This record gives sequence, structure tokens and C-alpha cells, in this order.
Amino acid sequence: MNSKNKSIIKSELIGGLIAGLVYAILMAGFDYSEGEEFKIWKFLFNLFFFGGFMAFMTRYNLKKQSKK
Repeated sequence: MNSKNKSIIKSELIGGLIAGLVYAILMAGFDYSEGEEFKIWKFLFNLFFFGGFMAFMTRYNLKKQSKK
């Protein structure tokens, strides 16, 4: 695997996790504002599900752009 592919994979994972973290924090903030208690499993689900989805979409878009 060349260095360009490695850097793309790293940027996908880091970007996805950052997006997932921001989303999970916002969702935990909304739950807190409604009087619900903090649930770690819900936070982790939001983090990894949304982060994984964003990483997948980033990879899909990069592959689509590279074909042009």
C-alpha cells in the first residue's frame, strides 16, 4: 500500500471519529437539556455509528472523485 492510500485512510478515520464525537456530544447535550441522564452506551453508539457512516461516505466520495 503506498503512502497516498495510507494518508487517505488515516484522514477518513480521523475525520469520521471527529464527526462522530461532535455528533455524540450534541446528542448528549440535547438529552441533558431535556432532563435525561447521561448514558454511556448511547453516547458510544452515536459516536461509532455516525462516525463510521461519515468515514464510509468520505471514502465513497473520494473514490468517486478519483475516477473522474
